[in-house]
Amino acid sequence: MSAKYIFVTGGVVSSIGKGITVASIGRILKNRGFDISVIKLDPYLNVDPGTMSPYQHGEVFVTEDGGETDLDLGHYERFIDIELNKKSNVTAGQVYLSLITKERKGDFLGGTIQTIPHVTNEIKHHITDLAESLDVDVMVVEVGGTVGDIEGLPFLEAIRQLRNDVGRENVYFIHLTLLPNLNVANELKTKPTQHSVSELRSIGIQPDALICRSQGEVPDFVIDKLSLFCDVNKEEVIPLIDVDNVYRVPMILEGYGLGNSITKTLGLPPGSISNNNSWSSAISEMDALEEVVSIALVGKYVEYPDAYMSVKEAITHAGLRVGRRTQIKWVHSEDLERDGAEQHLSDVSGIVVPGGFGKRGVEGMILAAEYARTNNIPYLGLCLGMQVMIIEWCRNVLNLFQADSEEFQPDTPNPVIHVMPDQMNVTNKGGTMRLGMYPCSLDLKSKSHGFYESNLVEERHRHRFELNNAYREAMEESGICFAGLSPDGTLVEIAESSQHDFMVGVQFHPEFRSRPTLPHPLFVGFLDSVKQMLREGAQFSFNEVET
Repeated sequence: MSAKYIFVTGGVVSSIGKGITVASIGRILKNRGFDISVIKLDPYLNVDPGTMSPYQHGEVFVTEDGGETDLDLGHYERFIDIELNKKSNVTAGQVYLSLITKERKGDFLGGTIQTIPHVTNEIKHHITDLAESLDVDVMVVEVGGTVGDIEGLPFLEAIRQLRNDVGRENVYFIHLTLLPNLNVANELKTKPTQHSVSELRSIGIQPDALICRSQGEVPDFVIDKLSLFCDVNKEEVIPLIDVDNVYRVPMILEGYGLGNSITKTLGLPPGSISNNNSWSSAISEMDALEEVVSIALVGKYVEYPDAYMSVKEAITHAGLRVGRRTQIKWVHSEDLERDGAEQHLSDVSGIVVPGGFGKRGVEGMILAAEYARTNNIPYLGLCLGMQVMIIEWCRNVLNLFQADSEEFQPDTPNPVIHVMPDQMNVTNKGGTMRLGMYPCSLDLKSKSHGFYESNLVEERHRHRFELNNAYREAMEESGICFAGLSPDGTLVEIAESSQHDFMVGVQFHPEFRSRPTLPHPLFVGFLDSVKQMLREGAQFSFNEVET
């Protein structure tokens, strides 16, 4: 059977939840027994988000095959529990680069290259080729941006054409809009949605369903009005009210009959929604959690939490496993530099230091690692978080007071973190880091081996710098256990303090592999340690312990 296609577009404003909606649609269809995959179409001209600021784009999600992609792919993987690849995120930059490369090679034999048909054909081929190579039942496609954006027009034209290419019966269009509530009038306004749908219809796309975001209840007369003016069946005008738990969205959409509408329109068997039980059980367990633990996330982009989306979700998933509701305290690392660690970290039960690039705020992260070490507070360092843990240890335990990373201090006399050999001559910034899945061999006596319960694991990476092996012996003698190494023993993947209940740094990004129903073992181990220490009241200063 040829693949069916669901296209999700957005109108009125951006950032209204297309990614969560697409992920939820995928979850609905997977619960019904279908093989699915997802593509995100991004109209910006960057080849990928790898060189974009987290303040502009949020987290860069890394796929198994080393693709640097939009953060929405993280939502897709977490909700649907599938593994995507670098072809699952298509940007205008990729499309135009591919076309120009072909033109320079003479592939078009002197013809004039135009938006239609060449650009639109390139977009369509990306979509259909991936669907065919994966042999899926349904491909769900999110079109980034909003209807009316000039850069998005080729993508909208492409999906309009694709409907004719594969047959109208094989395509389902969903349009996501906002119903703003004017406080003065205390009235939901439908006109922005009407205009958005009108713009979409002028392109030649008629939505099969409307999903309407709202802060509050949507009255029936508003549903009737949208159905009439947007030419969408009343049953397919679905209100989506703000929720306190995004993992509830698949059940909400299923409750409004979206799954039935999709399968009926696409001529698919209805499937069974009984597979929804494990998902709904997880949500019920989340709702039932009462005991709260406070976890500090110390980063340099905390003003924009989307920069740490996967870390935040991985903490939530692990909290569910250990039976604790997690409350994240967003701590800016530069605030620690100004005020000291005590002022910002004395009221938390665990500390997570995530990844990042550049010198700004790093000294604050080092202070966070020192505070965790000297107060025996569970600490989990991710990528840069491992590197600052090592720098702090070398400065304050080994007394290498100028220890630093070559990234931040190229001429440091103690480069305990240095550039990877294969990165030394790299000049292009985009897509050139150590990216994607790599194996890690675990020390059988380490804490990490106990968490993973495996001798060999694979994790996703995104870095240029690594621990300098010249300092490994001194660190081991002082109490650092290198719990995980690359199979050839040359790259440190996991470092642990043998003197602490939980002080673990990893060179990779375990957060990318966490799922609501299958949390990552390192995050589970971290929160289990937090829970255990709270139970024992064991937060004390190492300076007070006789050794």
